[in-house]
Amino acid sequence: MESLLIGSFAKPSYLPSFPLTSELSSPSSGLLGLKCKRWNNLEKQLAVIPKRRLLMSQHVGSDSSQKFVAFCWKGSDKYLVLSIISVSLLAVEKVSDFSPLFFTGMFEAIAAAFLMNIYIVGLNQLSDIDIDKVNKPYLPLASGEYSVKTGIIIVSSFVIMSFWLGWIVGSWPLFWALFVSFVLGTAYSMNVPWLRWKRFAFVAALCILAVRAVIVQLAFYLHIQTFVFRRPALLSKPVIFATAFMTFFSVVIALFKDIPDIVGDKIYGIESFSVRLGQERVFWICISLLQMAYIVAIFVGVTSSQLWSKYIMVGGHILLASILWRRAKSVDLESKTQIISFYMFIWKLFYAEYFLIPLVR
Repeated sequence: MESLLIGSFAKPSYLPSFPLTSELSSPSSGLLGLKCKRWNNLEKQLAVIPKRRLLMSQHVGSDSSQKFVAFCWKGSDKYLVLSIISVSLLAVEKVSDFSPLFFTGMFEAIAAAFLMNIYIVGLNQLSDIDIDKVNKPYLPLASGEYSVKTGIIIVSSFVIMSFWLGWIVGSWPLFWALFVSFVLGTAYSMNVPWLRWKRFAFVAALCILAVRAVIVQLAFYLHIQTFVFRRPALLSKPVIFATAFMTFFSVVIALFKDIPDIVGDKIYGIESFSVRLGQERVFWICISLLQMAYIVAIFVGVTSSQLWSKYIMVGGHILLASILWRRAKSVDLESKTQIISFYMFIWKLFYAEYFLIPLVR
């Protein structure tokens, strides 16, 4: 899995307490004071994280570690920032919601999720060294640019920072998102008994589906809706649409990402759908699922109560569906370069949808 994103435990004694919970429960605390305290806490968090990264860098002490961090950062899902912003906007009901409190809560979610995402990307590389020597020999570990020990130290540091930030923020929807992402990402990649779920096509698809389609949409929406705005956990029409639509997209990403890796997967016994069904069949299954998703989106647009939303949703999805179909017919499935290029094009469609989601009404 290129990356995944996203507990109710007793709070460890060594972690700092976050005062927001008690402040919110006090009827005497005003919104202005709450915003100031949240900003002060955020400043402290941002001051600590660079120091921890510096200590980590000094401990590892090699150019290869910097390359690994840079590659994990590059390889982690850039869609994550866009998706969290898009889903957070679904909780906005009026102009006054665009407050420092909103932007602070959104930034906290982005920072914690991105740290977790880097951990999952790095763990996947650590677990797939032999396969990547066949499929992706340019990766730092597969090419021998850095040691496994260095990679372990770095990914461990990032997952600790992610949980630390999620805990001190004090939002249970955010912490659950991080915890579930950690569990699924680890189970997907780690090569130990009962794990490494990527070997099984259906289970692997479910892992990606759970994170991209459910966790990202619901957990981060609930983080803003219930923790930041202190409103009831109501699932509106736009939230339900976003979850359903991204379910289709997540299935496609889970299926399509293995098409160009079929050679290495066959060698190392990875039973992906591409290995079992063949590249061409999986390719057109993916195209069909995306077209179904766009038909549903067009229907949602037609039923919108706002005229401007109706025009944008219908017109935007007709355009995207047309571009997808035209591009799909031109792909040479014998060319790995073209398959990879089309896979990146699917990601662009994925990005585009997050610009449309906040406009659903």
